[in-house]
Amino acid sequence: MNVFPVADGVPWHVSAFRLDGLAAGGPGQAEAVGRIRELRARILFDHGRRPDFRTEQGGYADDQDLDFGAWHFIGRREPGGPPLGYVRLSTPETGELFQTRAYLGQEPYEELLRECGFGVAETFEHSRLVVEHQARKLGLGLYLNAFAIAAARCLGAKAMIGTSGTADGQDRFHERFGFRPVPGTRRYVERYTEDVVIMLYRSALPAGEHAALVEQLEAAYPAATVPAGEAGLGGEHAAPVADAREEVRACGERLAGASLRNDRAAEPCWRPVHFDLGREEDRARLGELLDTGAVREVLDTLGDQLAELVTSRDPRLRSSPEAVQRAVAEQLGGADPQEYGAWVWYPWSGRLVHLLPREEFRLVRTDRNRGRIDRAQQRRLLGCRVGVIGLSVGSSAALTFAMEGIGGSYKLADFDSLSVSNLNRLRAGVHHLGLNKCVVAARQMLEIDPWLDIEIHPGGLTDDTMEEFFSGGTGPIDLLVEECDTPYVKVAAREHARALGIPVVMDANDRGLLDVERFDLEPDRPLLHGLLGRTTSRDLTDLTPQQAVDVILTMVDRERLSPELTAAVRQIGTTLSSWPQLASGVALGGALTAEAARRILLGLPRPSGRFYTDLEVLTAGDRSTVS
Repeated sequence: MNVFPVADGVPWHVSAFRLDGLAAGGPGQAEAVGRIRELRARILFDHGRRPDFRTEQGGYADDQDLDFGAWHFIGRREPGGPPLGYVRLSTPETGELFQTRAYLGQEPYEELLRECGFGVAETFEHSRLVVEHQARKLGLGLYLNAFAIAAARCLGAKAMIGTSGTADGQDRFHERFGFRPVPGTRRYVERYTEDVVIMLYRSALPAGEHAALVEQLEAAYPAATVPAGEAGLGGEHAAPVADAREEVRACGERLAGASLRNDRAAEPCWRPVHFDLGREEDRARLGELLDTGAVREVLDTLGDQLAELVTSRDPRLRSSPEAVQRAVAEQLGGADPQEYGAWVWYPWSGRLVHLLPREEFRLVRTDRNRGRIDRAQQRRLLGCRVGVIGLSVGSSAALTFAMEGIGGSYKLADFDSLSVSNLNRLRAGVHHLGLNKCVVAARQMLEIDPWLDIEIHPGGLTDDTMEEFFSGGTGPIDLLVEECDTPYVKVAAREHARALGIPVVMDANDRGLLDVERFDLEPDRPLLHGLLGRTTSRDLTDLTPQQAVDVILTMVDRERLSPELTAAVRQIGTTLSSWPQLASGVALGGALTAEAARRILLGLPRPSGRFYTDLEVLTAGDRSTVS
């Protein structure tokens, strides 16, 4: 039995059990199956809304052979209390009976899975989520849905598939867990008296808004398994609890080292969730979220934000608190402050934050840019899309761009995950270890501005993804920040940029080196200022480590390296594990690339070339401007 708190402090009790795969499992199993089916049918009947679930004798029936061999989850308010909700999870062993297979037809079903990269032996089916009306508002449906997803992941599912109704927003409810509707599968089903659509979930991805709850339930699932008799539904022929737990343990051992179960290897959540409390649907969604307990902290400083808004528009108001209050009241226009603006939830931190509406938030957030970047220039920059390759040194550029408002859309690419040795120069914490560097940067940027449009490429750039990065997805990029360590990618990216007329900026993290290549103005400009001669990206595949070092040294002009780096290069691979880099140099690189990018995107002078902002030279004693 598993217990979870709800909003009013009354716990839910959830039990999970598996029925024998044999339809003729004996009278005890027959009784359990009968009670499950009656519970489902009564809720589905819904006071006559779906009449096919009522028998001629006045009872309720939902007979499906799929019940045998499936996992069943029952939710109650208290131990021994009446069942208030239910969901079923079917394993591939009964895949021939899946509702989705019958709905689509055998060949279309298997073709759909193949197109999505899944086999029938690794796909589970989620079905028959039903909850009594009084329990829906208290979040039982949310818990049961999360429980089924957690169980499927524990049992080794790579995908979950199911049919969903649409009349009451059930499909949108499932989307908030990471399920996605399959295009072309929506149609009216007489038995349910509504349109039905196929939904698909990839287990390697987080469970949408409710990823934290699903992860919590993954650990709790084994302890929640009970025999059918203990579930309060009758029957003695369900799989014994010891067998069920042994099955879970065996699956857990198989998956222990797999990236499927490793949150750091799969793509974790990095997009915030927005709620507009002026919309009834969003109020309901936020209520469901609050009921889960996933919100760990609520931050509401809207009053202060409104004061900043009105005083940024008219700084003279600062001298009169009463005038500020009047201006704030006028800004609200009688609206309830709770419904004004947006509530933004960050699933990875559990924080729920109340903010001004997007345009007002951005106006205040960039108010101190004025005098250096006027409003018209801010709008122009916000309309730009920036690509960043390499999120070690590049993370400083990405965060500086986000803070300064250089770009409203971004594409981030890096195949690497954050390690302990990165913490000497990346703005990250120990809780980020193991996360892909794109995810770390995207989360931090969206915590600065939750309305940024960010696309990530956690596999890095390859021949297969290069075109998508430059021109596909959310749209073509306007400027590239190149900060990767792979010679092939450095040159291949410039080849694409030159062909598309996209300017490139790079910081080399030594002596404040800034590289600018204006391919938008000079379509025939040699790559890297001609330092590699006629070398192309094809010449740089399959390099040995030493060859890669030699190529990079040529790119950055080894004759101009700092004495420290020159000495260090000879020790790489022997006494030094890799290139030495400092946080101060990375921070400077973010500033240099941001300054160059801002001028390029605003059409201000910023010619091609290589430039040095060598702080040791610039702050030498003879450079002091005072005696």
